[in-house]
Amino acid sequence: MSDRPNLLADCENCFGLCCVALPFAVSADFAADKRAGEPCPNLRTDFRCGIHTRLRDKGFRGCTVYDCFGAGQQVSQVTFGGKSWREDPGSARSMYAAFPVMRQLHELLRYLTDALTMEPARSLHGDLRAALDATVRLTESDAETLVELDVAAHRAGVNELLLRTSELVRAGVRGKRKERRGADLMGAKLKAADLRGANLRGACLIAADLRGADLRTADLIGADFRDADLRGADLTGALFLTQPQLNAARGDAATVLPATLARPSHWSAAPGG
Repeated sequence: MSDRPNLLADCENCFGLCCVALPFAVSADFAADKRAGEPCPNLRTDFRCGIHTRLRDKGFRGCTVYDCFGAGQQVSQVTFGGKSWREDPGSARSMYAAFPVMRQLHELLRYLTDALTMEPARSLHGDLRAALDATVRLTESDAETLVELDVAAHRAGVNELLLRTSELVRAGVRGKRKERRGADLMGAKLKAADLRGANLRGACLIAADLRGADLRTADLIGADFRDADLRGADLTGALFLTQPQLNAARGDAATVLPATLARPSHWSAAPGG
């Protein structure tokens, strides 16, 4: 992702928006309750996290699996011209409302950018490029326009293109491809399963056993991998897989990842660990 810096979170140029705008509740992911618009108690005056290197140890695992795809700095530096909610308290409510909309737009940009690299979907590249350009223009809107945007309708149009892209790419996978879109696979026993070219869009894979599973060219957009066991799994060419999905899962040194994604620091350094 180094060639797409606008889609990488740049916390140095953000006003800690994910730490203020978003709510969280006491759970396995968060050690405290926080209302939307209320600064996290760990947020320092310089907008940095006071426990960034100890988030998991301190019970804030949810923070380590979140990614704004660059929406934070876009809202902070572009939408609001570099003036923070601390400098201009009157802008706070509008800033907090614009941030989650921008995050959705940047997530779509991430998927569209990925789709444009997929050679089997070349026939759709013109439409994908048009959708990407339209989404970029939306990210350049003012706060009022962002808040009033029917982002669900925009997502639906983009999603149709992404689905067609997925079908074209997965058509090249031999054999019968599993269709498990939106399936409830929580805790499923899928060790060493052949899921090549499978449609797992939006599937619930929480705590699923995917050790040694073959997920090559599987469509994983929106799949929930929280606590899924990916040790030894092969994710080569997985479609629309994101870093937050990997960060939420468990893996090891034997997990094969797409070249554009990083091995999470909390994963085991040894195979089978």
